[in-house]
Amino acid sequence: MTSYYKTEMEFFVDMQRCIGCKACEAACAECETNGQQSMIHVNYVERAVTIQTTVQVCMHCDDPVCANVCPADAISKDDFGVVHTANTARCIGCSNCVMACPFGVPFKEESYDMMMKCNMCYDRTSAGKKPMCATVCPSQALYYGTREDMRRMRPNSVPINTFQFGQLQVKTKVNIMMPKGSTMLKVD
Repeated sequence: MTSYYKTEMEFFVDMQRCIGCKACEAACAECETNGQQSMIHVNYVERAVTIQTTVQVCMHCDDPVCANVCPADAISKDDFGVVHTANTARCIGCSNCVMACPFGVPFKEESYDMMMKCNMCYDRTSAGKKPMCATVCPSQALYYGTREDMRRMRPNSVPINTFQFGQLQVKTKVNIMMPKGSTMLKVD
């Protein structure tokens, strides 16, 4: 099978633009490979005091800790940097990946007794199409395109894909939009 994965395309998340519409969740759940489960989640930042929402999507880490802690070798990262959801034939449902992910992305689907997470709509992106969530986001909080497109669209922001969790530094395939001049995001 020929892959039409466009390596110049990147995934960008701009948390300030999320309006909480959950169109991304609905589109993700429509994907037949997800078993009608959304692999992306919209969460309230602090519901008691604000209606601000944030999107939780797999960051597709360069060195994915979820894959590193999997005793069954069920999680893999491909040549394009996409970290795939657990292989159904290998996943033993131990939840090591769930506990290890610094971004809190993988979840154990109890009815399947296995881990599930976003695989950047690999069925679509490998065919040269955009991920479902990015095609339906009305505010472009989720965007799939080139770095140059993003530079033109958001001249006062910069894409960041380096995160600092205490002593752990994590580089990702997915970019978070930050104020211009930022170089990394420190998470305490």
